[in-house]
Amino acid sequence: MKRSFNNKIILVTGASRGIGQSVAEHFAQAGGTVIISSRSLSSCERVVDGIRSLGGKAMAIACHNGEKESRIKLIEQIKKQYGCLDILINNAAANPYFGNVLDTEYDAMKKTIEVNIEGYFHMSQLAGQLMREQQAGIIINTASVNGQVPGLNQAIYSISKAAIMSMTMSFAKECAQFGIRVNAILPGLTDTKFASALTQNPALLKMIMPQIPMNRMAQPEEIAPAFLFLASDDASYITGANLAVDGGYLA
Repeated sequence: MKRSFNNKIILVTGASRGIGQSVAEHFAQAGGTVIISSRSLSSCERVVDGIRSLGGKAMAIACHNGEKESRIKLIEQIKKQYGCLDILINNAAANPYFGNVLDTEYDAMKKTIEVNIEGYFHMSQLAGQLMREQQAGIIINTASVNGQVPGLNQAIYSISKAAIMSMTMSFAKECAQFGIRVNAILPGLTDTKFASALTQNPALLKMIMPQIPMNRMAQPEEIAPAFLFLASDDASYITGANLAVDGGYLA
């Protein structure tokens, strides 16, 4: 079913590459006005240029998802320019450490929590307050299958994604009264630069692939449609869900 997001204002964090970029492009193709956000303004502008070249509507706003003031400025700018925010896609993420949990450096742990937990929580609050004024809104968080089955040598990242799953359900329960739906997507192994520690390691892939019934990793464009579904009227009675898009990994 073709979904339309005409006249919808959509913020996608971590949208300069990978899943976030694909999600932003899909929303733009469906008629939405998409705010492309990440730390690098030039990277965001590259995505915006690509969307506009195909007739889509987009603008770039730089934001460090791990910094409070940067998040506040982002939402304030959106409110000033558009007067509303219909859909928030919390997708920015950090995963600075790959190795044994006992050797995780404090700074790596702190950064992961600041971006993946604090960033998602505060951004959802800021967007949710704006949506509460409108009595309508959609928040979709990018979690991970690691939130349900911790990835080997990815402890703090997996812990943060489990927190996002719980956060999704908490916000869903408390925000439904304001007409706000909150859900999460749990991507499986996806061919992105972010996941390159796994996707570019033949020995690890040899271990992981037998655990995926479809026996392959996903492409970002295979993950993106799930976001559009959860943001659409087709999902009008879905809130608090953690939807796996994982080739059967969690089955």
